[in-house]
Amino acid sequence: NSADKPAIYRTVSRVVDRRFVFEDAEREHFRMFIRMQENFSGCRVLSYCIMSNHFHILLEVPPMAEGGVSDEVLLKRLSAIYSEAFVAGVAQELADARTATYAKEDGLDEALSAIHQRFTYRMHDLGEFMKGLLQRYTQWHNRAHSRTGRLWEDRFKSVIVEDGVAARTISAYIDLNPVRAGMVKDPGDYRWNSYGEAVGGGRKGN
Repeated sequence: NSADKPAIYRTVSRVVDRRFVFEDAEREHFRMFIRMQENFSGCRVLSYCIMSNHFHILLEVPPMAEGGVSDEVLLKRLSAIYSEAFVAGVAQELADARTATYAKEDGLDEALSAIHQRFTYRMHDLGEFMKGLLQRYTQWHNRAHSRTGRLWEDRFKSVIVEDGVAARTISAYIDLNPVRAGMVKDPGDYRWNSYGEAVGGGRKGN
């Protein structure tokens, strides 16, 4: 059944007025937010490239498992984007729901499910992945640069990618962006794409 297969999307988002906002520190933070969203959402970044005024992500979005996620997985995912204190609060809520005297079987499932659903609707979803990433980065960027207002052009663009071969071709295309832009000769010399990150980021390496 194709519904059980992950969907793969190629996405791109551009900075408003095509302004060049991504210097090294900005790219570093943006990559950190990509990883945080990835760990929270259950989606997988197959490749990415952060340019000066836009970025590309090839994102695999697997369907949510039929019974949702366990409490343990939920808390682990929450810890990717929330503070320890916040996650401890949710853990306490889950524990309270389990020990509450009203927790007859059906009542318990409902109580636990309500806690899970506050967060899981933002997982395994392309739109929510991008929304969380763009908002989180904008908040950081605006604070860091004492600016206000929106940072991104209208909604990000996305195209669904059919199969493994197409995904690999697009992945290579994304990694070659800095080469086409004349920034580096070899994609491995560029620190802010998936290929450069994998090989240690070339001369500007990590």
